[in-house]
Parts: sequence; C-alpha cells; structure tokens
Amino acid sequence: MIKAILTDIEGTTSSLSFVKDVLFPYARERMGEFIHRHAKDPAVQRELDEVRRISGKKLTDAEVIDQLTRWIDEDRKITPLKNLQGMIWEDGYRQGDFKGHVYHDAVRQLRNWRRQGISIYVFSSGSVQAQKLLFTHTENGDLTPLFSGYFDTTIGNKREAGSYRKIADAIGTKPDEILFLSDIIEELDAARAAGMQVIGLVREGVPDLRSAYRQVRNFDEIEI
Repeated sequence: MIKAILTDIEGTTSSLSFVKDVLFPYARERMGEFIHRHAKDPAVQRELDEVRRISGKKLTDAEVIDQLTRWIDEDRKITPLKNLQGMIWEDGYRQGDFKGHVYHDAVRQLRNWRRQGISIYVFSSGSVQAQKLLFTHTENGDLTPLFSGYFDTTIGNKREAGSYRKIADAIGTKPDEILFLSDIIEELDAARAAGMQVIGLVREGVPDLRSAYRQVRNFDEIEI
C-alpha cells in the first residue's frame, strides 16, 4: 500500500524547458551582480566560502563568480550553486518575471492524492528554497499546502540508494510504501535499490515497453 509519494521536479512535475530555458539563464545572467550586491550578507557569504572549499582554492569574489558560471554551463548539481540560484530566483518570482511551471495533470493528481490522505514529498537537485518558490508561484496558485516536505542534495546524491533510505527514515515510512516518480533512469535505479516502488515519466517521446520500470506519459496514467 502506497502511503507516500516522492516526486522529482524537472521533467516530472515541471517541464525541462522551464528549468533550462527560463530559470538557468535568469540566474546565470544575474549571478555576478547578485554576488557583488550581497557578498557581505551572512547567508551569501556562507555559500561563497563553500564554493572556495569545494574548489580547494582561495578564490576572489570575481573568481567565485567565474566558477559558478562554469558550473551552470556544465549543469553541475553542486549545493552552494543551487542555493545561490534559489536566492536569485526568489527575486524573479517576487518581481513577477516568471511563474513556476507545473503540468496541469500533475496539479490534478497531486490534489487527488492529497485528498486520499497520501503524503507527498519532493526530492530535487534544486535547493529546498528553489522548490518551495516554484510551487508557491505557479499559474495554479500556491501549491505548497499539497506537500509534506522537501529534500535536496544536502541529504545525498539523487543517483545513490543511500539518499532514498535517508528520506524514508526522515519521513518515517517504509521504503516499499513510498512511490518515487522521476524521468531519470539512474534515479529510479537508486530508489528501487533502496526498496521504493518507482514509476518513470516519459513526457516527451514514447514509453519503452522493454523498460525494467513501468513508464507513463503523465500523472493521469498513474494508478495508486
């Protein structure tokens, strides 16, 4: 029996193009200016120090900006980068520069599952702050009341089974009572290895009938 659903965001509840064509370029364009303006803020300073620690070098602010920009271009899933992106996106959401994209079928079924008493959680490489911002500022209004919790890479890599075991422990639910939804095979592999049930989303293209996992084109095809 499924008691909890754990869902990815990019390519699962939200379109790949919203993240890659709207959010990423927005943060890249504003990263330098944001750091120049907020470098002395304690929260920002912590992330800049973490960039230096990861790089293993005593980088100047300008060099930190260059490093962050390279990580964006390489689509790296590095925690201080994700946290700084979240801070920049917060400004964009509040200024109305964009709204969080969530598929209509996802909105429909998330509400339906919540009515059934199923707890819903998010696990994304984007920071928890970025996750909450996306679901707060959608075309369908504030969807955050639908979620019971959020997880990001601070709990572990999305392609490692240990991360999913930690999430199961954190929410107090047996792994085999959790359904994980994602469009990434390696993430499904990791969640399955941790004992979770899994379904793969194939929003673009055709589901592979030979896949080791059940695949669906949208949330309406998911039966709980």
